[in-house]
Amino acid sequence: MHPYVKFLIAGAAAFAVAAWASLAQAQEIKRTEIKRSDLTGTNMEVIMTVLEAPPGAVLPKHFHHGEEAFYVLEGAMTEVPGQPAGPRIQGTGGINVREVPHAGYKVVGDKPLKLLTVHVVDKGKPLAVNVP
Repeated sequence: MHPYVKFLIAGAAAFAVAAWASLAQAQEIKRTEIKRSDLTGTNMEVIMTVLEAPPGAVLPKHFHHGEEAFYVLEGAMTEVPGQPAGPRIQGTGGINVREVPHAGYKVVGDKPLKLLTVHVVDKGKPLAVNVP
């Protein structure tokens, strides 16, 4: 193979890897734990976090071994597959009940989604379990 062709292939491969890494990094969901404490008199714990999802990030469908309360700190547009995009409005909130799948949406548009979450979950179990 001609050295110039090798150079072009290597350059294209390096560019593709860099672009993919940049895209993956831009779409990473960041969860920052603020506080964790045992729930008195139970085998459960309370976990408070801030979740930040940039545009393009996908929050997979999942459930929790307990309850999750959330409050929208910074709103964004989200899209569930097969449905039109809709807003997550700043200042709103909700509660996801034990072992009921939720989420499964993508952050679309140009604004990140930022949530305050409080989980009251069984101690020693994973915070979230992804489902198909």
